Amino acid sequence: MFTMEINMKKTVYLGMTADIIHPGLINIIREAGKYGDVLIGLLTDEAIAEYKRLPHMNYEQRKEVVENIKGVAKVVPQKEWSYVNNLREYKPDYIIHGDDWKQGPLAKIREDVFAAMKEWNGEVIEIPYTQGINSSSLNKNIISVGTTPDIRLKILRRLIAAKDIVRVLEAHSGLSGLIIENLEVLKNDKRLAFDAMWSSSLTDSTCKGKPDIEAVDLTTRLQDLNNILECTTKPIIFDGDTGGKIEHFVFTVRTLERHGISAVIIEDKIGLKKNSLFGTDAIQTQDTIEDFCAKIKAGKNAQVTDDFMIIARIESLIAGKPIADALQRAHAYVKARADGIMIHSKHKTGEDIKEFCLEFRSADKTTPIVVVPTTYHHVTEDELKQWGVNVVIYANHMLRASYPAMLRVATTILEHQRASEADQLCMPINEILELIPGTK
Repeated sequence: MFTMEINMKKTVYLGMTADIIHPGLINIIREAGKYGDVLIGLLTDEAIAEYKRLPHMNYEQRKEVVENIKGVAKVVPQKEWSYVNNLREYKPDYIIHGDDWKQGPLAKIREDVFAAMKEWNGEVIEIPYTQGINSSSLNKNIISVGTTPDIRLKILRRLIAAKDIVRVLEAHSGLSGLIIENLEVLKNDKRLAFDAMWSSSLTDSTCKGKPDIEAVDLTTRLQDLNNILECTTKPIIFDGDTGGKIEHFVFTVRTLERHGISAVIIEDKIGLKKNSLFGTDAIQTQDTIEDFCAKIKAGKNAQVTDDFMIIARIESLIAGKPIADALQRAHAYVKARADGIMIHSKHKTGEDIKEFCLEFRSADKTTPIVVVPTTYHHVTEDELKQWGVNVVIYANHMLRASYPAMLRVATTILEHQRASEADQLCMPINEILELIPGTK
């Protein structure tokens, strides 16, 4: 008799991210339990990352929490944003959801759920949304508190594992960092945002009115980077130029890691640095494969955590060498324990980058590929995904946008000998006050 009752008990499906456990989630679990055994479809990091910010806790951490909530019978992974595939696999008697999905981005998913449940005469239960509880607001409150170096450091690896492509934008100040931290665009029901920030030696040098020749030392760069670290939580990739001498690079790695920087990118060049976009117009001397591998190994041996990443930037195409040379170096650098490969080119077609990526990916399925499409800017992120790219860095656009805007305002004031005409080119001062937390 006992076995028969268990078999006859109905199943209630409930999909959730469960990154922030609040009374609204407990309420819907309690309601679901009134209809049968509660089966939680816990969204994986991959399912969440394309639509929302990466969860604070990873999947295994969230699973452990949810499994121990009273009323939960079983937890299974939901690998897609849509519930439909899981519903068809488990064929629950009911699915329960808050009624807040009747409008907005989830409305289409709601239609699909009703259609799927109808296939086996399942029922959709909608309960009133718990008022006064908003996970997005709670998440913003958590972000406003800030983060720790240890937490920030780990995020980049999780992003690369969870997303088809990680989107990175250059930040050269606390203000530009805040834009990257908070900007979101909704497109085709997907949340588009920048995942991380790029600390560029070019833009750091330019902000100080100095040439991009490694004239700004690490200590000075970190002083400015602290302004970004203090008001943001997203991971940061650091432009390490050549990495300097091996003996110095090991200290650079430890310093960046201690500050919570997620990765450093170093390029395989030697001598006085010249910006790569000059290409063969400037003398570009590449390091030997043997010596650059030694630098990578020294850096890897110096780091304390397994989370910090050393990414090798290959300058073969910049120096006018064939793709075969770039591929040879890439495989050697991976063997030396580089955590990723950045391939660079100044050609506008992007065809050389495409050829490199496809050939490298055919031999190496896992090592992350990083690109900086400054010159081949017509190539879309979807195309880069098809090439096997994991990380795209928009390396200098914030600074390039700010200079023309400032120049135009200054010119307008000079021409009219007053500020009235320039006001329409400027952000209202009250919006400035609202932009910076704690100003009011």
